[in-house]
Amino acid sequence: MAGQQPKIAIVGAGTIGLSFAALHLTKNPSCMVTIFDTRPDLQEYVQRHLPGYLLDADHDSCMRRLSFASKIEVAVGDAAIVQEQGPESLAFKVAVWPQIEQHAAEDALFWSSTSGIPASEQCRDMRDKSRLVVVHPYNPPHIMPLLEVVPSPKTSQTVVDRTLEYWRSLGRTPVVVKKECTGFVANRLAFALFREACSLVHQGVVSVQDVDEIVQASMGPRWTVAGPFKSYHAGGGEGGLNSFMDKIGGTVQGCWEASDEDVRKGNISVGKEWQAEICAQTDAAYGIVNTAERDNKTRKVLEAVKAETDH
Repeated sequence: MAGQQPKIAIVGAGTIGLSFAALHLTKNPSCMVTIFDTRPDLQEYVQRHLPGYLLDADHDSCMRRLSFASKIEVAVGDAAIVQEQGPESLAFKVAVWPQIEQHAAEDALFWSSTSGIPASEQCRDMRDKSRLVVVHPYNPPHIMPLLEVVPSPKTSQTVVDRTLEYWRSLGRTPVVVKKECTGFVANRLAFALFREACSLVHQGVVSVQDVDEIVQASMGPRWTVAGPFKSYHAGGGEGGLNSFMDKIGGTVQGCWEASDEDVRKGNISVGKEWQAEICAQTDAAYGIVNTAERDNKTRKVLEAVKAETDH
């Protein structure tokens, strides 16, 4: 589909919607993008904010291929792809997909960028439930290569295959999540680390900044080039992961047990006492984060890794 001239309908003009619009416009320079949103200042809002997402792109070319729609039927009517990133509300998503289905072409791909509402729940009132698949990005999608493709049990394999083909043609890294689960995979991993970090800070073991420095100077660089399984497999030498677990499995188990005990003891649940303390410490340490600087550095890291991989 990339390299052709598909029309892509973006439903929802929040930060994820604008980031995806920028991704399509920059990585598929022949596509047309239509943005639908109910906000009355849609065109002015997008024209003001979208340029910040168009990294190293031909700004004029991108804006020429961009249009706006105040009615959903206009946005999706002749779209090859409909990508929804509206409110994170089951009621909204259940209601919007039958509307999209009614007006979209029969072979249009339907993608939801939800952070946690599975396709099997969203498609409840659709006539053809096989058309919908979750495409969950790691924020921001115009920079981060991962896309979790999460079919429901009723999603057709053809939809999954066409989805993977499109994203691979744009140089992204789509990964099929074989079974729907709460939060999908990337967030499950990230939030597990985040919970442990909150627990350790709450105990007074380290500060917020200490944790960030530890991650940036250890797991951050390592996991950029090798995930946890490959890393620990390498750590086991010739014996691989089996050898690693034989050597330090006791330490691994001890960490797991201590983590479970500390999380229970500290009542590390959302909204409990620890949260105000850690949020205050984080705000004092960082104030308002310059996300443009963060994203620029992230992009340079990814480009460096890709250059080495291509060699």
